[in-house]
Amino acid sequence: MEIVTAFPKGFLWGAATSAYQCEGAAAEDGKKDNQQDVINREIHDEYGYADASVASDHYHHYKEDVALMAEMGFTSYRFSINWARVLPDGTGAPNPLGVQFYHNLIDELRAHNIEPVVTMWHYDLPMALVERYGGWASRQIVDDFEYYARFILNEYKDKVKYWLTINEQSIVVNYIDRKNKISPEEKFNPRFRYQANHYMNLAHAKAAIAVHEIVPGGQCGAALDMAPYYPHSCRPEDVMAAKNANAFKNQFYMDAYIKGIYTDSVMAYLKRQGLDFEILPGDMELIKKGSQCFDFLGINYYQSQCVKAPTPGAARRSKQNNKIGKGGHVTYEVQPDLFEGCKNENIGETDFSMPIDPLGLQYVLEDIHDRYHIPLMICENGFGAYDVLEKDGSIHDPYRIAYLREHIKAMKAAIANGVQLIAYNPWSAFDLLSTSNGIAKRYGFVYVDRTDDEVRECKRYRKDSFYWYKNVIATNGKNLE
Repeated sequence: MEIVTAFPKGFLWGAATSAYQCEGAAAEDGKKDNQQDVINREIHDEYGYADASVASDHYHHYKEDVALMAEMGFTSYRFSINWARVLPDGTGAPNPLGVQFYHNLIDELRAHNIEPVVTMWHYDLPMALVERYGGWASRQIVDDFEYYARFILNEYKDKVKYWLTINEQSIVVNYIDRKNKISPEEKFNPRFRYQANHYMNLAHAKAAIAVHEIVPGGQCGAALDMAPYYPHSCRPEDVMAAKNANAFKNQFYMDAYIKGIYTDSVMAYLKRQGLDFEILPGDMELIKKGSQCFDFLGINYYQSQCVKAPTPGAARRSKQNNKIGKGGHVTYEVQPDLFEGCKNENIGETDFSMPIDPLGLQYVLEDIHDRYHIPLMICENGFGAYDVLEKDGSIHDPYRIAYLREHIKAMKAAIANGVQLIAYNPWSAFDLLSTSNGIAKRYGFVYVDRTDDEVRECKRYRKDSFYWYKNVIATNGKNLE
């Protein structure tokens, strides 16, 4: 029996995208290359997946896309600003056409009573900064991120209340070479990841402080990929591995954002492993000050993880997701003497080997609430699948509806247990470029008619999940059927 039948009054319902994954127009109207333009061209060459040059062509379809959001009843839309579109060289002279595009998009959202939730950085660092000094490899990025943040805050401060600084910092650390254009030496130097992470924390802190200085009533957060780490068995060694993984993969990032500190056990581990990073005088004071400007935490939830005691002598490796769909596989993460990832046989998974665990979302929400007592916003949650456009223009995606329904039930249960949840922005508003699997892996409520091989006209079609979600929003989450 459900304790909560509907969501709180004023709850924000919407969906999410990111700039490089949907906008296209990668070389139009003054925009220059960003990291993801380059990286996705390389992914195209290696795997045949679409690159970011056209993506969903949202740049030319934004009015149609916002109209579809309004038809579903959205009251929020989480998207990102493409840094290289507004500041092609990272700093310096702005690009008027790029700046105007986001004014147009935000004005269109506001005209339909949709609250914009803006992410400052979603992996797409301008290549100009990478070529100048290596991007996140250099402390210079901290000041340049602040320059960019203050520019867009001043530009859109009267139109945007909710700001997210960095998307999925922990994912950037784990997939350092897929989220950043880095040298081979940096790719194979695990210490580099944690130094870059420290620079991200400093950059976030400066941006968070700027939100409170510049935006009237502004709210600042960051979006973290969150997964509960379960022990593979009740063996004490596996339980300790799960404790270690949760600290290493989750609390380490939340403690910096929310408390302004680095988690003791993680710092001790990094030192033992020779992975400790340079912290200059004043750094922790800045991170602490930034934590005092942190208003809400964005949660990107797709799956739970399972770990066991690490195999003695196992080499360090990052998790590598299934890149080929059906029949693919996952390479699990290993952190020597800390934990080793493994398959959880107790839950199902998608065609792309992503575990399906709605209860894990309730676990995450309640655990964060109990630890930090901070408002939470779901910034991503979704089901990637091979959708089929039928001859009559319909798309039947009952698997997506079932996935989202169970996760919304988990949100209700968490709210009943005291969690302050302010928004649900599942991934994604419409089909877009998947980080690992191109266009073929679809997440949207709206089908975009193109393939990895053919751009076509990117015509939009409503999926069954579109109509289902419209009804969920209309009833404020009461009717999930």
